[in-house]
Amino acid sequence: MNVLDVAQNSVAAGAKLIRISLEVDDARERLVLTIEDDGKGMTEETISRVTDPFYTTRTTRKVGLGLPFLKMAAEMTGGAFSIRSQPGRGTCVQAEFGLHHIDRAPVGDMASTVAGLIQCSPDIDFVYIVRAAGDRFCADTREMRAVLGDVPLSEPGVAQWIREFIEENTQPILRRSNIV
Repeated sequence: MNVLDVAQNSVAAGAKLIRISLEVDDARERLVLTIEDDGKGMTEETISRVTDPFYTTRTTRKVGLGLPFLKMAAEMTGGAFSIRSQPGRGTCVQAEFGLHHIDRAPVGDMASTVAGLIQCSPDIDFVYIVRAAGDRFCADTREMRAVLGDVPLSEPGVAQWIREFIEENTQPILRRSNIV
């Protein structure tokens, strides 16, 4: 679902806090992915161009496919895509997918994705929330840091624990909603 690529945009934007949420909205038949950060934000002009695959602010390549692919994937399922941003305040990307649409790609290994983001960006705080059918799980690196003290989140044993912690707590929620 391009979560890694979009979250990397938040890292590149200097975010100190990145929130990733996955919500199953049975009443609306939607799977809603939200990635929100407190990074540098974007101007209205940039927002109007970010879903063009041939527009990118990166100097290392001439295309930017993360947001265009996410938008396309959402819209192919009858869903929607939105992006809100303010310079100096951050960005919020939201993709709504048709929950049971045949073209909705599998959620994938979100536990490894989120754990990898945490391990590769140990100075950034991440909050990962999964909501479905009245169940809720939240993994917050600020809470993890409070317990671990001086042990870095990038330490391999900690990174493995984070992945397993997320997987053990989200898989039952997503299974009950027939997402995985």
